[in-house]
Amino acid sequence: MTETLKLPAPAKLNLFLHITGQRDDGYHELQTVFQFLDYSDQITLTRTNDGRIKRLSEHPLVPEQDDLIIRAAKLLQVYSGTSFGVELSLEKKLPMGGGLGGGSSDAATVLLGCNKLWSLNLSRSILAKIGLQLGADIPVFIHGYSAWAEGVGEQLTPINPPQKWYLIVRPNVSISTVEIFRHKGLTRDCEPLTIADFQAGHGTNVLEPVVRKLSFEVDDAINWLSAYSPVRMTGSGSCIFASFDDKQSAQEVFALLPNIWEGFVAKGVNCSPLVNFV
Repeated sequence: MTETLKLPAPAKLNLFLHITGQRDDGYHELQTVFQFLDYSDQITLTRTNDGRIKRLSEHPLVPEQDDLIIRAAKLLQVYSGTSFGVELSLEKKLPMGGGLGGGSSDAATVLLGCNKLWSLNLSRSILAKIGLQLGADIPVFIHGYSAWAEGVGEQLTPINPPQKWYLIVRPNVSISTVEIFRHKGLTRDCEPLTIADFQAGHGTNVLEPVVRKLSFEVDDAINWLSAYSPVRMTGSGSCIFASFDDKQSAQEVFALLPNIWEGFVAKGVNCSPLVNFV
């Protein structure tokens, strides 16, 4: 029986993001397209036989008991009733508060990894329902395919957008998703789109205008990158992205990136790198 796994936890982009309404419980009804990137955190999981769930890597900004990777492992442990535990080590590449889904992706990787380490043999559908308790975009990372998403982001339909090269730029700021979704200026009544509408080029990120008003750093970065290619924000920011037809074109613009911002070049992929491991 495998005792240690080293698994990727890939980034995602929201290729568009509309809000079509708000439910009585306060959650927003969304439409979006998720696409993965070949750019990932790395998580090492080692099975323990004493039931302990422990984080080995330091993360000074997130207490261990609040860390999604710990909460995901504990939730699965309780659900399954297993006597096994796990030690978790996280190599972090995806920025916090960037809109790339890092925390949710990490949690999904832990659920899939523990499912294998603990020989639980739970289906991805069951793991997605468990993950949904921790975050609305965890199910897309569990299922591992690019998807048209509705509901709060958990109703998924497979989709195959073009697998372009992207330059992702992170302004030197973290954005509070809760603050953006609570903002009075947020558009909450978008007309629903169809997949055909999206494929015809329709759709924006309705959170972007709010974030640009609240963050001059994001606004400045969008203005800079827009000189080279159309730009969109992912999730609630702060990361923005532009697509290119080839890697060299993306890297040429990346070479011009002002040193006040961070960034990277990555390929959009419609099948999560994690699928090859679990």
